[in-house]
Amino acid sequence: MMAASAPAQNIPPPPGPISIDEVAALPAISRTLPSMASSKVSPPTHFFWDRENLLLFAGVGVMRTLDYTSTHNMLRRGREELLIPDDVVKNDAGFAALEAASSVASIGVSYIFHHFRHHTMERWVSIVHISVAGFGAAHNYALKTKR
Repeated sequence: MMAASAPAQNIPPPPGPISIDEVAALPAISRTLPSMASSKVSPPTHFFWDRENLLLFAGVGVMRTLDYTSTHNMLRRGREELLIPDDVVKNDAGFAALEAASSVASIGVSYIFHHFRHHTMERWVSIVHISVAGFGAAHNYALKTKR
């Protein structure tokens, strides 16, 4: 059998312990970093169902309700829904369930961000949802009657 003829790689040995003189020669900031990194300071947190989230979730619910009513108003005036199939929009229970499901999904995404400590994103999910639903409802009411 033939042995591998590849040359051995020159890997330097790992560095040994640092002497006291070498530590004293380091800048002050590098001597404080290890102690700061090992401290277990957690960022301030909040309860998921706090006042601000409750207000944001209520805002999402109000905007979804407004979207439901503005879509039905738009359909009564002879316009057509472009984003959702007619089978869903013309079924009152189905459309209400879709609006409720979108509210629940928004709260669920907010909870996922809360769980992983992305508290700013947790709030922004609801803020964006309120903004988009509010714009859609205003747009529906602003359309001219086709009949």
